[in-house]
Amino acid sequence: MARILYGVAGEGMGHAIRSRVVIDHLSRSHDVQVVVSGRAHGYLKSLERARLGVNKIWGLSIVYEDNEVRNFRTVLANVKGAALGGWPRNVKAYFDLAREFRPDVVVSDFESWSHLFARMHGIPCISVDNNQIVNRGDHPPEVIAGHEAEYLVAKAVVKAKLPGCFHYLIATFFQPERLKRRTTLHPPVLRPEILASRPERGEHLLVYQTSTSNEALPEVLRRSGRECRVYGLRRDLVADARDGNLLWRPFSEPVFIEDLRTAGAVVSGGSFTLMSEAVYLHKPMLAVPVKRQFEQILNARYLERLGYGVAAGSIDDAVLAGFLARLPELERGLAAYHQDGNRDLLAKLDETLARALGPGAAAPLA
Repeated sequence: MARILYGVAGEGMGHAIRSRVVIDHLSRSHDVQVVVSGRAHGYLKSLERARLGVNKIWGLSIVYEDNEVRNFRTVLANVKGAALGGWPRNVKAYFDLAREFRPDVVVSDFESWSHLFARMHGIPCISVDNNQIVNRGDHPPEVIAGHEAEYLVAKAVVKAKLPGCFHYLIATFFQPERLKRRTTLHPPVLRPEILASRPERGEHLLVYQTSTSNEALPEVLRRSGRECRVYGLRRDLVADARDGNLLWRPFSEPVFIEDLRTAGAVVSGGSFTLMSEAVYLHKPMLAVPVKRQFEQILNARYLERLGYGVAAGSIDDAVLAGFLARLPELERGLAAYHQDGNRDLLAKLDETLARALGPGAAAPLA
């Protein structure tokens, strides 16, 4: 039995949804302490039990406007958060865990603080996320065409985020041809509720947006004439609200999964978690990545390249109509996709932990 410090990035919910599965698996055999920020803390807090603790820390956030990342406002928001107590809280959490838990190994889902802890204490750090595909995969020119500068910036940021890990396990539904050393690709980690779902093809569109600022989208959906079940754009909702063919819904995990299971198609951004769930359930997706979020652009480009969906820079009547016209073709492409639950990644993680905890194991320097 090992003592594992598990860091989870708090921006968005994708990291927490994947980490819930991995943490639950690890805590059956090991002592696990989780450090997590943002909304993800509340989501993971319910997991707490003997041999598993969940600790809240301050983390970075991203400011969106008109479905685009606003870099300057993002910097200001994070500087303010750090000045008002973010960094002191992290330093306190650092010393508390160093004194009380004394981890043998760190697992990080794109979370910097836990990685820093590992490097400063000379213990192995294992990376488990989807983001490292940006840096550790070799992507063909046509996939990054038109976004070359953004790709170089994103690659540098991802590379600097978790350098020198003992091993990188990357969850992905696409596979670049060449990888860096100490890197393996695995099917996406799916929550048990998705694995238990049996897809049916309904007529409605499932629409999910992480940014509330995409003001043009509702009218495009309204003009489509299709039943659209919309999540994320109206965060003030406490109950369903019907407006013609638009059904606005507050977020409820069971209701959302049921709407996904029975959807005719999905309209969303480039979020990896929902995209991988749609692929697993064979639901075509129209992916409209948040501007300046290269990892989302990469996900969407590969989705289209594999014949699982359509990538678009923005959404209007013609884009949505073109996507709906291609649904039979996209369904045929998705029919070939299969994965055996979460067994592949979890088995590799167990093997990697055994190697990392072996005699003389240490985190690589580069």
